[in-house]
Amino acid sequence: MTDFTEKPRLTRAEHGRPAAPERIIHLGVGNFTRAHQAWYTEHAPDADEWGIAAFTGRSRRMVDNLDPQGDVYTLITSAPEGDSFEVISSLSSVHAGGDVAALRHRFADPSIAIVTSTVTEAGYMRDHNGDLDTANELVAADLKALADDPNVETLNTIPAKIVSGLLARRAADAGAITILPCDNLPGNGQAFRRVVEQAIEAVDPTLLDWANDNVAWASSMVDRITPATTDDDRETVAEQEGWYDAAPVRTEPFLEWVIAGDFPKGRPAWDEAGATITDDVAPYEQRKLWMLNGSHTTLAYVGPLFGYESVAEAIQDPTLREWVNEWWGLAGSYLSIPADEYREKLLERFSNPRIHHHLMQIAADGSQKIPVRIVPAAKHALADGNSFCPAARAIAAWILFLRRFGDDGAKDVDLATVKALADAHGEHATRDVVAYLDKDLAADERFVNAVDVQIEAVSKAAEDAKSATD
Repeated sequence: MTDFTEKPRLTRAEHGRPAAPERIIHLGVGNFTRAHQAWYTEHAPDADEWGIAAFTGRSRRMVDNLDPQGDVYTLITSAPEGDSFEVISSLSSVHAGGDVAALRHRFADPSIAIVTSTVTEAGYMRDHNGDLDTANELVAADLKALADDPNVETLNTIPAKIVSGLLARRAADAGAITILPCDNLPGNGQAFRRVVEQAIEAVDPTLLDWANDNVAWASSMVDRITPATTDDDRETVAEQEGWYDAAPVRTEPFLEWVIAGDFPKGRPAWDEAGATITDDVAPYEQRKLWMLNGSHTTLAYVGPLFGYESVAEAIQDPTLREWVNEWWGLAGSYLSIPADEYREKLLERFSNPRIHHHLMQIAADGSQKIPVRIVPAAKHALADGNSFCPAARAIAAWILFLRRFGDDGAKDVDLATVKALADAHGEHATRDVVAYLDKDLAADERFVNAVDVQIEAVSKAAEDAKSATD
C-alpha cells in the first residue's frame, strides 16, 4: 500500500478555487453532503457567489481533516468502467457542530440566504406522532437553556440550534431566510418546520410571528449513493492525483435533487447543474423513499444475515435479488409517477462493484426509517387486498438483525427499546414490535402473522445459505 500521508497535502491554494462568500449554512456535513449539495453548488454557474459554512454533527473529525486543506476535498466518481476525480471547493468553512456561537454568528449575517441540513430522521428529535420529543432529556435541557439564555453556548439538538439561530437573526434584523432540509423523510420541510416551531413555542413564542414573516420552508428529495471513506480511497487519490487528501469522498455517477419552495434571498443556479425545481416534491420523494431506500432497508437487514457486507455483494445473491424485485413490484404499484426505468437504474446502481456501500451503515436507525420506507406500502397493500409479503419480510429481517447484531454493531437512536422488543418471546412479541413501528399495522392480524411467517422463512434461508458456503 502507498504511504499516502507522505504525498503533498491537497490544499485550496494549490488545487481549488478561492472560497466564495458564505451565503449558505449547512448542518450535518458528511460524505453525502459533500457528494451531493456541495457538488450541485460547485457545478452551478454562479458558484463563485455561493459559499457554504458547514457544521458537523457530533464529531469534529471533518473539521480536523478539512481545515489543513482549506476545506477542499477530492470527489471520486466511481463508474463500473473506472474512476474520475475532481476537487470540490464549495465549502468555504467547516465548524464543529457544537460551536453554537459560530452558528449563531452566521444566522445573524444578512448575507446568509439558505440553511440546508442532512441530520437524518433521528436529528429531527420527533416522537411517534411527529411532534418534538420534549420527553427526551437532551431536547428538554436545550429548551430550558435557551429559554433562560438565548446566547447559551452549548446546545445538543438540531431544532434548538435552529431556534437559537433564528433568535440571533431576528435580533440582528438580518431579514428573510430559507430553510431547506435534505433528509430522507417525506415532506421534510413541513416535518422540520413542525418541530422547530414547537421548539420556538417552548422557548420564546414571540419569535413565531417573526418566523412566519421571514422564514421560508422548502422541501427536497435527494439521491446519491455515497459510502464511508476508507484508506483505500485515500490511497487511490494519492496514486492517481498525486496528493494526500485526508477526506476524499467516493460516490456513484447517478445523482438527483428535486426542490420545491421559495428563496426570498436567492439561491445558486442549482437547476443549471441538473437539479429539478418543482411545485411538488412528493411524487419524487415517494419514489425514492419506497424504491431505493425501501430496498436498501431490506438488503441492510437480510444481507448481514446471509454474510454480506455491501449492497453490491448482496444484490448478486439470487434470493436477495428476487426479494428486492418483489419489494419493487409492491412499492412501484403505488407510485404516481413511472417506476420501470427508475427500477432498472436502481439495479444497475446497486450492482456497481466499485461502490462499496456497507450494509451496516444503511442499517442504522431502522426504528426511524422503516415507518417511512416500508410501512406506507404495507398499509396500501392491506387495504387493497394485495400481497404485502415483501413489507412483512423487511420487518421480519429487522427483528432478526436486531437479535443477531443488537449487541454487535447495530446502531439505532432507540436501540435499547427496539432490541428488547426484538428479543422478546410470547404470544404478543411480534405484535409489540410492529406496534412500535405502526399501531394500525399491529392491529391487523394478517400482517402480524405474515411477519411471524417471514421470521421463520428468512431465518431458514440465511441458515441454508451459510450451510451452502461452509
